[in-house]
Amino acid sequence: MTTGSLGLRSSGSYGSLQQQLFQNSSSPIQTTPPIPRKPPKLFKEKEGLFLWICKFAPRKNVGMLLLCVVSAAAFLWVLYVGKGEVAVEQSNRMFAPETVHKYTFRGIESIQKNNVGQSASTVQPPPPPLPPSPPVYFKGYTLPPGNPCEGFTLPPPPADKKRTGPRPCPVCYLPVEQAIALMPDAPSFSPGVSNLTYIHEENQSKTEFGGSDFGGYPSLIQRNDSYDIRESMNVHCGFVRGIRPGHQTGFDIDDSDLLEMESCQGVVVASAIFGAFDLIRQPKNTSEYAKKNVCFYMFVDEQTEAFLRNSSELNSSMRIGLWRIVVVHNLPYDDPRRNGKVPKLLLHRLFPNARYSLWIDGKLELVVDPYQILERFLWRKNASFAISRHYKRFDVFVEAEANKAAAKFDNTSIDFQVDFYKKEGLTPYSRAKLPITSDVPEGCVIIREHIPISNLFTCLWFNEVDRFTPRDQISFAIVRDKIMSKINWTVNMFLDCERRNFVIQGYHRDILGRLTPPRASIIVHPPRPVILETRHTSPFVPTSTVITTPIKKIPTKRGRERKSKRHRKVIAGNKDPNFN
Repeated sequence: MTTGSLGLRSSGSYGSLQQQLFQNSSSPIQTTPPIPRKPPKLFKEKEGLFLWICKFAPRKNVGMLLLCVVSAAAFLWVLYVGKGEVAVEQSNRMFAPETVHKYTFRGIESIQKNNVGQSASTVQPPPPPLPPSPPVYFKGYTLPPGNPCEGFTLPPPPADKKRTGPRPCPVCYLPVEQAIALMPDAPSFSPGVSNLTYIHEENQSKTEFGGSDFGGYPSLIQRNDSYDIRESMNVHCGFVRGIRPGHQTGFDIDDSDLLEMESCQGVVVASAIFGAFDLIRQPKNTSEYAKKNVCFYMFVDEQTEAFLRNSSELNSSMRIGLWRIVVVHNLPYDDPRRNGKVPKLLLHRLFPNARYSLWIDGKLELVVDPYQILERFLWRKNASFAISRHYKRFDVFVEAEANKAAAKFDNTSIDFQVDFYKKEGLTPYSRAKLPITSDVPEGCVIIREHIPISNLFTCLWFNEVDRFTPRDQISFAIVRDKIMSKINWTVNMFLDCERRNFVIQGYHRDILGRLTPPRASIIVHPPRPVILETRHTSPFVPTSTVITTPIKKIPTKRGRERKSKRHRKVIAGNKDPNFN
């Protein structure tokens, strides 16, 4: 028997359900012959009601009652019919071809915007954007086992009593290729401060001691506030005037040079010569990769530029070897040493996109690849700031007395600065400060990563140089200690002999002019001749090998004099008996 014989539809709104029932049924459907039905009981009840109405309708009260019931029923029917027509009209409008097309188009559009295949009624609003992933920081590394630098220790210094001054010591560098491969992809974590901005002041007023038009005149309250480390800070950091550093700020630089400096995004090696005080020394042992990717910048003033042009070292290319020469105009200070502190401590402002910087004084010659230096003193130590300690002095108070004895600066200014720091809590160095190994750096080399905390340190260090004396070795410890008292950050102070391993210290230009050895001369003073031998001085040789030149002795008359004396003694001893 088929579904057609049962009167069931094979398709339509219920067709699929019936087909499913047929397919899932485990027993066949049985049919029985039709049974004659009785008249419905409801029909009999309707006939009895009609007869009852006809029987009692002629009565007056019953007729009025029936009339009211019929009227009420008619009224309700009219309301019902009117409501139905309105619903039908709304339904017709809803399902009109134009409306259906419009709603269908919107449904399809919303489905396409979300996921194809979903019903328009189930379209959900787009999910909220995912929270940004946490920043990634460089956390250091350890050298693999068996690496020669893993267990490297310094050998004992050579026993040479004749040479008691500072000397270089061995340093274990990785090969250049390995050092370049270990360059971090992410910056180091900056504890305490993550957003550092700098104060800009066109109209300045000097309220307290110290300061300058270039660095501003921060009050002591502002100075103390700058040591309150916070996530976002706004501090004085030089270049307080002008649009950007190097443009109408003092320490002005040509726009073409500024654009080149802003394009430096990796490693920068910088130095400076002001007042034609030093000679330019070329870096040595530099890899081809470093020559192409490291920015070498030498800042000079107009006086040094004129000297270089007169000596035919500088031409229109503004390059001398690896160094790009940048001429600085409108220097902010009269003292060349104080002007040199601007690029020394504020390289992050002159090179805003650089990641690492290596500063060397103008009198130094770099003899190791920059990537090897960065790997050895920053990346391997997981440090963001490295500087060598002084080879002899490690106490600020002793350093101040040495500066006064050498007439490095006005003694009264040095005493005022030291007394000010003493009132702020600076104490002489002792073992209680360990693991801090020294309070006095040898500041001719600075290795650093440009992150907010190291930038803040050099900004505050420069502010001390700008307020007090330019002797940055005196102000180093107070700035470091104030920052370390607030956050967990430290400075890698390596040995001075390690610094002397990758830079060679030369002489200033004025000293080199006096090092021309004079010709040996003989000065005779009667009655006994005395020979004054003049030794030939040579520049410092940074190796353990001492090069000596044999000196040829000059014959003198002293031998004849001794011979004559001995001859007279012999004659006096041999007396002739016949002599009388």
